[in-house]
Amino acid sequence: MEVFKLFASMGMLLVHHRSFARWAKELHEEIIRKPMETLKVAVPAFIYTFQNNLTFVAVSNLDAATFQVVSQIKILTTAIFSVAMLRRQLGTVQWAALLILFVGIAVVQLDQQSPQAGKTLFHIQSPFLGLSAILISSLMSGYAGVYFEKILKGSEVSLWLRNIQLSMYAIPMGLLTCLAADSDSIRTKGFFFAYTPIVWSIVFFQGFGGLVVAMVVKYADNILKGFATSFAIVFSAIASVYVFGFEIHWLFAIGSSLVIISIFMYGYVPKLSTAPSKRISVVDNANDRVISREESKVPLLLDDAMNKN
Repeated sequence: MEVFKLFASMGMLLVHHRSFARWAKELHEEIIRKPMETLKVAVPAFIYTFQNNLTFVAVSNLDAATFQVVSQIKILTTAIFSVAMLRRQLGTVQWAALLILFVGIAVVQLDQQSPQAGKTLFHIQSPFLGLSAILISSLMSGYAGVYFEKILKGSEVSLWLRNIQLSMYAIPMGLLTCLAADSDSIRTKGFFFAYTPIVWSIVFFQGFGGLVVAMVVKYADNILKGFATSFAIVFSAIASVYVFGFEIHWLFAIGSSLVIISIFMYGYVPKLSTAPSKRISVVDNANDRVISREESKVPLLLDDAMNKN
């Protein structure tokens, strides 16, 4: 996945510069000549690598639809770390959205306690292990995301270059993880053993998923992102019914609905009024002229006119 991200980010950076010379110069200046600047992304790179492994543990022990809903708790962890690390202030609607999100996820987890939970067409799942993995993953995702945002805003380095720096640390970390867990299988069967078309498609979508989200945030808005997330939840639920025999109960329906509502509430930004302000003319007898100002400043103008008289 990180190899895909590396080449995709390098390609996007090349498109941005539209010149191979400028592209190569920026890579040399920002990566080779500034090793301490590159070292800043080592922390989120390590966290993202560990988080990816936890994600596979979670999705192996939860239904796809449940995983899609519960994973939205990363919104809550990201908000908490944003307030703590970036001193970001949240409005009343956003705090209410986080509360609704927490309640929705809790309701979905109640559905997982039913006797049918944990049974699939392929193997016995452990909802507790899956939930634990996704909670830890969400905590790590929230911290790493806010940390990455902080170093992005603290420098002039582009998003694509930061992703390249991330991949440079994440790739060797991922290789070490593979060797530690499956060194015998890799030695006897090869590194790409059991890489079926389904596995390659997962690698592709996971690798480019983060880049697509970054582009959505940059070129779209939170409402469109909310629609996309809601569509993913609904699509996962429908696909799970036909592929894995997942049964949609009323608790899951209520909980997922609350999560979708909270996503829209959290991303909602009220539009400021653009109506033209009215102007009023005040007669200044002392200077024998007419003062024209916006209506919002009328009280001050009236006081000034009276004082001059």
